[in-house]
Amino acid sequence: MANAGIQLLGFTLAFLGFIGSIASTIMVEWKASSYAGDNIITAQAMYEGLWKSCASQSTGQVQCKVYDSLLQLPGIVQGTRGLMLSSILLCFISILVDMVGMRCTTCMADQPEQKDKVALAGGVIFIIAGVLALAGTSWYGHRIAADFYNPFTPTNSRYEFGSALFVGWGAASLIIIGGSFLCCNCSGKDSGKSPRYPASRSAGQPGKDYV
Repeated sequence: MANAGIQLLGFTLAFLGFIGSIASTIMVEWKASSYAGDNIITAQAMYEGLWKSCASQSTGQVQCKVYDSLLQLPGIVQGTRGLMLSSILLCFISILVDMVGMRCTTCMADQPEQKDKVALAGGVIFIIAGVLALAGTSWYGHRIAADFYNPFTPTNSRYEFGSALFVGWGAASLIIIGGSFLCCNCSGKDSGKSPRYPASRSAGQPGKDYV
């Protein structure tokens, strides 16, 4: 039978990753202006996210601008949006599934084997969601690094990893770990069943009569 404590731990980790992925998606600091070089003007800091870009002045004033057109966005932004939103949607579905399949809930209590299979399915969905979030953040981070080390990129147009990327990486890791706990904690095929033994032949079975 599945361990309810390990299931609850995995669900908690995955749920925290779900919250982190939402926070990462809506954060604006996916990439921040770099201060590498000698001729960088530090009077303002530029930040770009999946939904808007912001400029922070040295006086503390912050001005943000939402992206006007979806079709004019770079492919990296559109692709990362899709991956992160898909991850959030799958996490939400997995939460609903695992609320039915975990041992600490009363749903399907009279069918323990089916209940464990439902929890296993929820764990698999969590892992898929974590992989999507990890793919989106890693893809975006790879593009930032490629542009930063590109010698043709102007010095004042280079960006570095923003805090949203680190939040996204941490959230994806929590989702994958939590889903793995839910998958590895499923019960075996014979759990809850009494072992079967072959029928033994009776010791007092009469022998054959010889004439």
